[in-house]
Amino acid sequence: MQLLYLIVPLAPLAGAIVAGLFGWAIGRRGAHWITIVGMVVATVASAIVFLDVLDGNIYNGPVYTWLISGNSRFEIGFLIDRLSATMMLVVSFVSLMVHIYTIGYMADDPGYQRFFSYISLFTFSMLMLVMANNFLQLFFGWEAVGLVSYLLIGFWYTRPTAIHANLKAFLVNRVGDFGFLLGIALILMYFGTLDYAAVFGSARTLAGNTIEILPGGAWSLMTVICILLFVGAMGKSAQFPLHVWLPDSMEGPTPISALIHAATMVTAGIFMVARMSPLYELSETALSVVMVIGAITALFMALVAIVQNDIKRVVAYSTLSQLGYMTVALGASAYAAGIFHLATHAFFKALLFLGAGSVIIALHHQQDMRHMGGLRKYLPVTYWTTLIGAISSAGIPGFAGFFSKDSIIEAAHLSKLPGAGFAYAAVLLTVFVTALYTFRLIFMTFHGTERFRGHGAHGEAHGHGGGHAHEPHETPAVVTVPLVLLAIPSVCAGWVIGPVLFGDYFGSAIVVAPSHDVLAQMGEHFGGVVAMMTHGLVTPALWLAVAGIVTAWYFYLKRPDLPEVVRRKAGLIYTILERKYGFDELYQWLFGDGAVRFGTGLWKGGDVAVIDGVFVNGSARLVGWFAGVVRFLQSGFIYHYAFAMIIGILVLLTMIFLI
Repeated sequence: MQLLYLIVPLAPLAGAIVAGLFGWAIGRRGAHWITIVGMVVATVASAIVFLDVLDGNIYNGPVYTWLISGNSRFEIGFLIDRLSATMMLVVSFVSLMVHIYTIGYMADDPGYQRFFSYISLFTFSMLMLVMANNFLQLFFGWEAVGLVSYLLIGFWYTRPTAIHANLKAFLVNRVGDFGFLLGIALILMYFGTLDYAAVFGSARTLAGNTIEILPGGAWSLMTVICILLFVGAMGKSAQFPLHVWLPDSMEGPTPISALIHAATMVTAGIFMVARMSPLYELSETALSVVMVIGAITALFMALVAIVQNDIKRVVAYSTLSQLGYMTVALGASAYAAGIFHLATHAFFKALLFLGAGSVIIALHHQQDMRHMGGLRKYLPVTYWTTLIGAISSAGIPGFAGFFSKDSIIEAAHLSKLPGAGFAYAAVLLTVFVTALYTFRLIFMTFHGTERFRGHGAHGEAHGHGGGHAHEPHETPAVVTVPLVLLAIPSVCAGWVIGPVLFGDYFGSAIVVAPSHDVLAQMGEHFGGVVAMMTHGLVTPALWLAVAGIVTAWYFYLKRPDLPEVVRRKAGLIYTILERKYGFDELYQWLFGDGAVRFGTGLWKGGDVAVIDGVFVNGSARLVGWFAGVVRFLQSGFIYHYAFAMIIGILVLLTMIFLI
């Protein structure tokens, strides 16, 4: 079985290497076949490992020792338990669907082989992250997915907007990673090891330790470590206020939007916090911080999605909001609910992204929903599968998103931690907003009047242009088959909620303090899937979702003139949402322009004034002045020298007599 553990990450890596280095030799078909075969192998191997773990077989051991320093060992190793096995299966399956979809989506792109190499390398990095049994390998996977996402977001490197977006993503993630690295450094400093099992085993003994960040102020060591680690999660999982990179990353091709923003990179932070549950359960302060940050992200990013007109950006802000839901679950100690929503979200969000991509292909790379409409009859498979994703995202009973989302709302309701009341109100209100923007997308894209005629390509086109010469038609099977395959778990993945949330599915992989165990309280009243769906019919969440759908129908189908009226009357509120609360401008002024101002200050004040003015030119002027003085004394007249000698003798004699 250990050989199988190695095969899971190495199969995508092998495909990435062959497609990347020898793509010129194997051609386009060879590139997609070698990478897809690698993904099939990884997915099948992940499924076998998953079934083996369900039988109770857990593995934790080193694979390779990289470095020994004193008593510390830096190793590559695997921890295969139910948490990592679940993530392996989700990541590999969604990545396989994206690989297949890419054949159709990138068919005409000149960087075809390079793209397949990148997405396989990305999958390898993510698998190494989730399979890690120590902080060194976790950090390796963490940074590797950040690096490859930089390459993928800026895949079309001739476009200035793509370069700006990938640089923005890279820099914002570095901010989070700085905190993450500090957290790992504190763990090594106080625990003397980077191995998960050793750290978790001795965490309770260090729970009472304090650390002075500023003189005179004692902080709980565990709180500082957990918050620093969460800063890393805020960057990687795009939580407020480090969320600004994710919407701009839509500049990359749609397949990587699904890959990065559905099941892989952005969920790395969620997975990490769940894996670190033995540490987070020792700090209620850290849990409250996590919950409040998640609630802010869920609500305020959902509101921004309402005013977006780019179809991919709507789904991107939806991702931000859903990540907020997962983070709220982590803060409420409902780690299993957070991971469960991670899995269900991976399916329906990948489905929404790929559905949006299918529309973009059909409309010759048009992305503005204002230039769509009436596409239902032209793209029937895309329509019905995207509709399934939208219903699941809105949390309608029976669909996957309902079970995970309602569990998180109830967990926030039952939590007694500080900030739980705010979190509950935020995630409950977000249900309405989610249904509104999701069905706004459905109605503007697939229903109503046809508005796509006469509008040229916009957005993702790479070497495309011109108007729509032909009627839109359904995309090829390599695009629609992944949509259908993702639609199936988008419906039924939530039906396993009983064993996953209330049946100790994760076992020892997740640790929850008895005083925080909200899922145990929920489990006491859980009567099965059907009972939960029946009860869901009378909960506020369902009626808020229905209200959101009805509002979207009324505004965008019944009275399509109303949105413009509301936009004018909303005034400042609409402007704030349209400008995304001004965070881009703030960060540009504070960090972008601030760095320019700081550099200008160093140039003028440091280089010109101090280095050139004082050290270079100043030393030259000093030497010139000293030479002038010496030149005055060295006049060449003998009587000047004789007079100087007489004066010197007089001064010397005077000093002798005085002493």
